[in-house]
This record gives sequence, structure tokens and C-alpha cells, in this order.
Amino acid sequence: MKVSIVGTGYVGLVSGVCLAELGHEVTCVDLDADKVAAINAGEPPIHERGLAELLSANIGQRLSATTDLTAAVQATDSTLIAVGTPFDGDRIDLTYIETAARQIGAALADKEGYHLVVVKSTVVPGTTEEVVLPLVAEAASKEAGEGFGVGMNPEFLREGEAVEDFMNPDRIVLGGIDERARDAMAELYAVFPGVDLVRTSPRTAETIKYASNSLLATMISFSNEIAGLCSAVGGLDVAEVMRGVHLDRRLSPILADGERITPGFTTYLEAGCGFGGSCFPKDVKALIAHGKAAGTSMALLDAVIAVNEEQPLAVVDLLKDGLGGLSGRRIAILGLAFKPNTDDMRESPAIPVVRALAEAGARLVAFDPVAESEARRDFADLEIEYAATLEEAVEGAEAIALMTRWSEFSRLPALLAGHEPQPLVVDGRRMLAKDSVARYSGIGLA
Repeated sequence: MKVSIVGTGYVGLVSGVCLAELGHEVTCVDLDADKVAAINAGEPPIHERGLAELLSANIGQRLSATTDLTAAVQATDSTLIAVGTPFDGDRIDLTYIETAARQIGAALADKEGYHLVVVKSTVVPGTTEEVVLPLVAEAASKEAGEGFGVGMNPEFLREGEAVEDFMNPDRIVLGGIDERARDAMAELYAVFPGVDLVRTSPRTAETIKYASNSLLATMISFSNEIAGLCSAVGGLDVAEVMRGVHLDRRLSPILADGERITPGFTTYLEAGCGFGGSCFPKDVKALIAHGKAAGTSMALLDAVIAVNEEQPLAVVDLLKDGLGGLSGRRIAILGLAFKPNTDDMRESPAIPVVRALAEAGARLVAFDPVAESEARRDFADLEIEYAATLEEAVEGAEAIALMTRWSEFSRLPALLAGHEPQPLVVDGRRMLAKDSVARYSGIGLA
């Protein structure tokens, strides 16, 4: 199929590159001429594992980028909307969605034949049918279901693993306004034979996305609440507690041959310094607001957010207790991105930690393999030293706060073996063995 994608962020660009790799002809659309030029030069504007290689292999072949939305829509069979939907505290901002819908509709006014318009952006239930559809119909002067189709196709991509997730989906949700729209969406994803397809309404598809992210966020906050209990009671280690929980056969089944399966979702049942990124915090808050607007209490999800907002400060408390104070102390922050394999710092737990330590007068040195540029923008008002290597970051540090689970940080115990005096290591991700360094402190460990 010939596909146009409006928006070249994580979802739009990854979707475009992967669909091109799978044989579709894809045109990515963005207002930012510099971003478009970079994509056409084979240079991804975001850091995502495996993206650069696929972009380089497909650009100029089955993939291109442009600022001309009208031309892209008129030359393709379907258009995916993958623009941002920021949350302002009360509701998601649909400005970009509405603009895209109007522009797509205007492009369809002079286009013959059926064209499929699909929302991939995360939007609250009802948005596709109540906002996008009428805007496209009005601008196109056509009736939905005849001149064009409308669908909602949520993404389930983990930043840092987005290419892998797109190329190996666990399910594909096709929320169409009618069977014709769902059939057209199914044709787009026919390149994934054997994958479970959920054919449903746009409203249900929108809700599936929010429910999925809210469940994972709830698992994280549950684990962190147990971590708080372990710290308060004493004589407990949340890592050991959750390891025992994971062995429930309903969570990690045992096959007939005795082999135990450890599903990937159990990683969300581990304590740490909290979740961040562009999805979990925004989506849970948006669902809470949407529910309350409908007159429904969202007490559980309110608690999920409350626990998460407090969790990063546990790292600050551990540093303060371990050092006997923070003012003037040299502290190394390892990891600034909200998770490994991405440079995305949106809602990163490292942000409140860095700001709290700076306010307390600590001398900070930070290291992240790819997020330094983002950090320099976010912390432009702070005095922070940025290290070029892990070795440079820990040199002379009185304490180390491990904030992101980068695999490179597993070298830390060996790196510190020859240091004297030994720094305090506060493991905000519980990725190191607690006996691997001389002075260890971690989330959920008394």
C-alpha cells in the first residue's frame, strides 16, 4: 500500500520506517523542514535502537519525507495521524490532531476514490469519532464511510525497543467505524500473518491503549509501595520479596518439561525510582481526568500517580541519610533518560532528583550515554558537570545515584573495586547485586 504518516516523532517515524521495511511505500510528513531534511539524508532525529539502520536502508527507496501534507495525502491510499497529544492537567491537547484532521480533509476534497484516515496518536475514548471524523468530513465535503474511512490503530511501542516492538507485535488493534475501514486497516497489516487482530470500534481501541498503559503503571507503583513498606519495617529487601511473588505459576508458568517461563511483564513488578517517559504519566493522568469528567471515581489511578510522584525522592533521602548531608557533597548521577536505549528525558525520575540535590547544595556530575544534549537543555539553569565516560563520572564522587538501567552501568562494581575511599552507591533501579560494592543502598532495602 501507499501510506502517508503525519508526524515524525517516536511513533510516526518508527512506524514509517518499519512499514517501508515491510514493503509499503511510505511518505512521512512534518512541518519541521530541518527534521524532514535530516530524515531524507538518512539521519534519524531521535535515538532509537535499530532505527538508523532501517532508515538508511529504506530512505530514497520505499521511504521519503516531506513538508507537503496535501501532496502526500493525495498520492497515498491511507494516512496515519501520529502527532503529539500533550496533557495540560485537565485534558489532552487536541490542537495537533485537529489541525491534521482539517488538513487531511482539505487534501481529500480533490481526491477521487476511497482513502483511509487512521489515528495512531493516543487519544481519549470518543476522540476519533467525535473530533477527527467530523473535521475530516467537513473539510473534505464528503461523507465518512463512502468518500473516506476512519479508524483508530493504537501503538504499543516501548521507547528504546520501538523498532523491535513494531516488527514483532503481540497484537494489532483495528478500531474502524465500519467493516470497510477495518478491512483496509487489516490490509495494511497483512504483512504480519499470525498476529492476533482485535477488530473493534474506534472508542474501544482508544480505551485499550489507555487501559494497557495504566495497568503497567499500576504494577510499577504497586511494587514501589511494597518497597516503601520494606524500607519502613526493616529486615526486608523488596527485591527478594518480589522475586518470591514472581514465582507464582500464574505469573511465571511452568511447562510440562519443568521449564519456567518468565514473561516480560514481570519487569513491571520490580521496585525502582518510578516511571517516566511520554506515555505512562501522561496517559494515566489523562484517563483519570477523562473518568472524572464522566463522573467516575478513579481512586486507584489517582494513587498510582501519587506513589510515582513521591518515588524519586526516596533516592534523595537515601543519599542524605548515607552521607549525613548533601551540601557540598560530590554526587554522580548515572542515567538521565527515563529508560535505557533512548535519549528521551520527558518525566524522567532523574529530573526531580537532580533538582532536589542541586537545591540542597550538592556538587553534581552527570553521565548518560545518549541523553546529555537533552539534559543540558532541561538543566540549563543548574550548575552541572557532564562526564564523557562512566569512569570520569565516578572519579572523586562521594556518592553515586544510579537512575537509569543502562547495561553499561553493570560495570560499576568492577570499576569501583580499586577506589579508596569507597563511594556510597544508591541503586535507584536495583540493577546491581547489593553485595557487589562496599557501600550499597537501594530502593526497598532497609
